[in-house]
Amino acid sequence: PWALTFINENDLLVSTKKGKLWLVNEDGKKSSIEGLPDITYGGQGGLGDILPHPDFRQNNLLYISFVSSENNGRTRGAKVVRARLEHGKLLNHELIWEQLPHTRGRGHFSHRLAFGPTGSPHNGMLFISSGDRQIMDPAQTFNNNLGKIIRLQDDGRIPKDNPFNEMGYPANTIWSLGHRNVLGISFAPNNKLWANEMGPLHGDELNLITKGANYGWPIVSEGNHYNGKHIPSHSTNDKFTPPVKFWVPTIAPSSLAFMPTKKNYKWSGNAIISGLKSKAIFRLEVHNDKVVSEEKFYIGKRVRAITISHDSSIWAIEDGGMGRLLKITLD
Repeated sequence: PWALTFINENDLLVSTKKGKLWLVNEDGKKSSIEGLPDITYGGQGGLGDILPHPDFRQNNLLYISFVSSENNGRTRGAKVVRARLEHGKLLNHELIWEQLPHTRGRGHFSHRLAFGPTGSPHNGMLFISSGDRQIMDPAQTFNNNLGKIIRLQDDGRIPKDNPFNEMGYPANTIWSLGHRNVLGISFAPNNKLWANEMGPLHGDELNLITKGANYGWPIVSEGNHYNGKHIPSHSTNDKFTPPVKFWVPTIAPSSLAFMPTKKNYKWSGNAIISGLKSKAIFRLEVHNDKVVSEEKFYIGKRVRAITISHDSSIWAIEDGGMGRLLKITLD
């Protein structure tokens, strides 16, 4: 499993990397969705995120990220398409975005999706995380869309108020840069955009994402390279935006969601992060753009993704071939 999302109060979609998309109802029964694009599976790649359009109840549009290959399978990259979900089948595929350039390797695709909240300055804008594809250096350059967070209109058109609009394509699609592998991206109840990012050897990050900001990878990090080589921390270079929080040792953050704001609800507005290596779910209390407390719930299995239902329960999907779908409620 890789992602899960509600399309209404009773029905949940769950994607699996090998290329299956499941519709799961409130009783736990599942049925397969047909009409998926051709998926290239392997390494960290495959079928990825799934996200309903903000007006899904009216237009049935679903956004899907996945990995495809070119050059007889030698190079790979993520794509985002949208399609109409009707009677258990995806119809009328439209390409919205493509990770460029396609490269060798099977890691750091990222390809998480988020829509700007209704009524916010980002109303109807689609945000896409694009990993550095384990190449690192492209995260600091503008002639590609690797190591970036992308901002587009819902049909793939490029907003004129993007920060690097005057630099032409693909720079004009970039909202922020200097990212390594963003596997969680979500708007808080106050309409601010947050993202969690896998560090190298330790140094996982939670970042407040702002227009045109550079988060420093691979020049700075709170972790080191896997070969032990030191990376300067964010504190050594004030031109880069430091994380709001970082984790050493690693928790391997895999997704991010926010609890809705409710009066007299003790988790109101809290950030929820799923963890792979940590085999846990984390609750972070955020005030004035700072994490003021953290609570860890040990699950005992790698947690691939989480989402929040209409009744504020947390739904989680475990990683791996025997991954279970879990419902977690606050007593």
